[in-house]
Amino acid sequence: MTIRFFLAVAGVATAFAQTDWPTYGHDPGGQRYSPASQINPQNVTKLARAWTYHMKVADAEAPSGGGRRGRGRGGAGRSWEVTPLVVDGVMYLVTAYNRVVALEPETGKEIWSTVIGGGPPATRGLEYWPGDKQSPPELFFGTEDGRLIAVNAKTGKFVPGFGNEGVVDMKADMMNGFPNAAFGLSSPPIIYKNVVITGAHVQEFPSLGASGDTRAWDIHSGKLIWRFHATPLPGEAGSETWEGDSAAKRSGTNVWGMMTVDTQRGIVYMPYGEPTSDYWGGDRKGKNLYGTALVAADALTGKLKWYFQGVHHDTWDYDLAAPPVLFDVVQKGKKIPAVAELSKMGFLFILNRETGKPIFGVEERPVPTGDTLPGDEAWPTQPFPVKPPPLARNSFSSNDLAKLTPEHEKFCKDLFEQEGGLHAGGPFTHYSTKPSVIFPSSIGGGNWNPPSFDPKLGYLFVNTQDFGSLNQMVKNKDGSYSRAGFAGTNRFWDPEKQWPCNQPPWGRIFAINVNTGDIAWESTLGITEELPEEKQRTGRPNMGGSVATAGGVVFIGATDDSRFRAFDSKTGKELWVTKIDAGAHTAPITYMGKDGKQYVVVTATGGGFLNDRSSADSIIAFALP
Repeated sequence: MTIRFFLAVAGVATAFAQTDWPTYGHDPGGQRYSPASQINPQNVTKLARAWTYHMKVADAEAPSGGGRRGRGRGGAGRSWEVTPLVVDGVMYLVTAYNRVVALEPETGKEIWSTVIGGGPPATRGLEYWPGDKQSPPELFFGTEDGRLIAVNAKTGKFVPGFGNEGVVDMKADMMNGFPNAAFGLSSPPIIYKNVVITGAHVQEFPSLGASGDTRAWDIHSGKLIWRFHATPLPGEAGSETWEGDSAAKRSGTNVWGMMTVDTQRGIVYMPYGEPTSDYWGGDRKGKNLYGTALVAADALTGKLKWYFQGVHHDTWDYDLAAPPVLFDVVQKGKKIPAVAELSKMGFLFILNRETGKPIFGVEERPVPTGDTLPGDEAWPTQPFPVKPPPLARNSFSSNDLAKLTPEHEKFCKDLFEQEGGLHAGGPFTHYSTKPSVIFPSSIGGGNWNPPSFDPKLGYLFVNTQDFGSLNQMVKNKDGSYSRAGFAGTNRFWDPEKQWPCNQPPWGRIFAINVNTGDIAWESTLGITEELPEEKQRTGRPNMGGSVATAGGVVFIGATDDSRFRAFDSKTGKELWVTKIDAGAHTAPITYMGKDGKQYVVVTATGGGFLNDRSSADSIIAFALP
């Protein structure tokens, strides 16, 4: 029997079994911290694989659970970033094969499985609701073809009273006259009281298309409760940051990553991506709110409370996407309610979560404007946090070329010297009609990577990558510009070896002391095993996040070297590493099983934005013998 009680974690009130994993970030504030302590620095090296669940099933296999049936999409080679949930002795997840499944968390054995039909479910997972007097426990998730689905958590059957037989058509009133535009969900919704809050996954180009507005739905009926206009309507706050009517029918400006909620204050935190199109803003001059901004709103009404824009007039695809992490900063004995947001620039903004004001200061600094594309108008300054320092490389010159081997050094030097020398420079250097090396890349120093937080240490664990884009801009017939690759790639690396052309490290994990804004420790994350042993510790490009535990261990996959690792929370020492089936481009979880064991689970499928060549369809669980 699971013991339930109320737990106040650093000012974020929650109610659930501590050793379950009931929502994406473990708690609504996204701390990804588990009080499970069975696994610790002394015994973590004894971890062994407990079970493996393969998500793939044959199309002809009849699923149990009574759900709708349909031919699955997805499959081997497709990155799947799902983070499972564990509640009351059951694990829940969605798969790349159009299924939502329930498993025994101690064995990986299926309890029920439902095929959902249509487009695949959101790649990063689903949300659990414990139910009330009116409804049983339910699971909510979106799909890539624009549906919001509710299923019974006990049976897997669609909930008939939610929308139309368990399905809400999320495309209604969102397509702006573009019926074939992309619209769906790529991340799980978040629930607060009686509302299900959803973001949107829309196009990155061309400029006009489906809306990226955030919306909330009644948890019982599926009826729309509120809609936050991510691109403000005329007269709304923020509309003055768009020139003329350039905001009309604009796509992008969407929450495609994860949201979090302060349940004590009833505030939802929404990290918004860039307006379309991604790399040229000549048809959207101005700061372009709420593009690339963290927005705080009333979770029950959608009313704006405050915003903080991380990039003004974004033309780098530097979306905010990581879950905003809620915690308290302690200064001179006083607790300050805080929210931290990791950006693709590799900046970590730590803000007062009631007001949006920076706790450690943010400076508007001049950035390059002379390389702006014709017809566009770059914003002359950008916000830089005073503390902590940048957690990813944001500039480049020929002095920074990799020197790992003579062959790789020659490859990178020859690449950089093409066209009389590639266009490169400091922070916020623009893409150009000349081939350009831009750091961080459009994939980012950070991305949707979920940080984790240890409230005992006051450490926020953040992983980033030092990885550049290699592109040039080409003029379209209508006078706009689009991004194109160069020399057969759009990444600044040797595409055959997949070795970046900047000097390592290429991937790192940090602990940030949130009470001071300082880096507590930093460790290299990942190896390049083709190199001689003494040179292998380069770090690797990574996509995914971590989990922190009361046992003093931080677990993370994320890297493209197909490994799963454990680090000492206090020191950053790598304690344990194991080879797994593929790259784990996701965020792991940990929980206590009914058998008294602490399990650590990670999804490993490879593929994805990193061009990870590994391929699997595995959910892998580890435990002590």
